Amino acid sequence: MTSESPAGTPESETPAAKTSRAGRNLPASIAVGVGLIGLVIATLFIQKEAFIPVVVIALAIGLFELTRAFSTARIKIPVLPVLTGGTIMLVGSYWGGMETASVALALTIIGTLVWRLSDGAEGFVRDSSAGVFVLGYLYLMGSFVVLMLTEDDGPWRIIAFIVATIASDIGGYVAGVLFGKHPMAPTISPKKSWEGFTGSLIFGIGAGIVTITYALDGDWWVGIILGIAGVVFATLGDLSESLIKRDLGIKDMGDLLPGHGGLMDRLDSLIAVAPVAWLILHTLVPVT
Repeated sequence: MTSESPAGTPESETPAAKTSRAGRNLPASIAVGVGLIGLVIATLFIQKEAFIPVVVIALAIGLFELTRAFSTARIKIPVLPVLTGGTIMLVGSYWGGMETASVALALTIIGTLVWRLSDGAEGFVRDSSAGVFVLGYLYLMGSFVVLMLTEDDGPWRIIAFIVATIASDIGGYVAGVLFGKHPMAPTISPKKSWEGFTGSLIFGIGAGIVTITYALDGDWWVGIILGIAGVVFATLGDLSESLIKRDLGIKDMGDLLPGHGGLMDRLDSLIAVAPVAWLILHTLVPVT
């Protein structure tokens, strides 16, 4: 007969890796997060163009995770045209702006449809639609990250965008674990609470003010706008990905990052925040 742990789980079945109340392996999660942040900072400030391959590789991994996830529902994403055209969108947006990215988007949509023709009529709309969805979800959103990089102070704009998003996640995690009692969307993501959302707002606004005023020499109130927008869109991005996973019947998009799940489980908030962050910074923060 096995003894019971405090949580009611037989000790012989207790996982070796300690997880937090929110279900994460916290030490592994922190270590991976620090490593990723270090990679971002190194590429941005040694040679900012080196950050573009980081974005390209990250979204390529996201594409393959989504491809594998969608395959559980017998949805076949046309990977090659989406990957090729999406990469051209990212690179083109840096050297040619959104006009180049838009042309690449249109041509990639056509290429995705043509590529899928060879597999016949069965599932054509389903697979082609999934390809176009992933193209927009990953690569159109990602193009706005690259657009932020094009400015003279682009590295700091990327930092402001990422810090505001990460602060939202950290604030939501801390407040949710300590005080979370009222679920925000129990049918989509049961662990998200209104208390966690409040924590996200506090951390996100604080991070926005600090990065805008000190890193970009902007007005403090722009930091408030960035912080609020970052929290709202990060939450929507996270909930959207949760709904995708729930629809597909999977827990995580992958297991690449210990303590986090798949890379898409971290990118979901960032890609949702990227367009609105670019708009706020482009409109309200002069280039320094």
